[in-house]
Amino acid sequence: MGMLKPQDVCVLLKIVAIGPSPWSYGQLAYELGMSASEVHAGVRRTVDAGLMRIDEGWGVPEPAALDELLVHGVRYVWAAERGPLTPGMPTAQAAAPLAGLIEPDDEPPPVWPDPEGDIKGMAFMPLYKSVPTAARRDPQLYLLLALVDAIRGGPEPVREAAVTALREQLGTGHPTLSANARRRALRAHQKEDDGQERRRLHR
Repeated sequence: MGMLKPQDVCVLLKIVAIGPSPWSYGQLAYELGMSASEVHAGVRRTVDAGLMRIDEGWGVPEPAALDELLVHGVRYVWAAERGPLTPGMPTAQAAAPLAGLIEPDDEPPPVWPDPEGDIKGMAFMPLYKSVPTAARRDPQLYLLLALVDAIRGGPEPVREAAVTALREQLGTGHPTLSANARRRALRAHQKEDDGQERRRLHR
């Protein structure tokens, strides 16, 4: 089993972005700016690592395992690398969806170095060299990659907001109780209180 590579995260996030629709290695290769052999090897490594399963011939990401990697592992395994001022594409807290949630500071925004970029900011090296191209081709992938970058290199408030937003995308956030569940919990709590009161009166 080969060790995971940073481009494998890009492959996984692309499949998450596509959703339940079928995909082909050729499609992923083109849209990610990788070779088909790179994509195929990445899928094999993620399956071996338990991050994806093969279901009816298609690779399906395992949300809980992917959550574990992205929230708790990615910033240590592929720590953020920064560089000087450069034109590029905004990422992390400078890109959607965090750009509208996080109060901007006076620092230049983090950007992926990109000669086609129209924003000047501090270089934030992407997980893989073709990330800017892939992000331009798929807004949903762009959102996911920016959130992962915020987890990799953002300050704590940014990281917390990114984790919440990413879990919404992965479907791994802590669900809130339904109205029926809240009523059942309230009834159980009231029964417990009534029982305690009866025991107190019979002492």
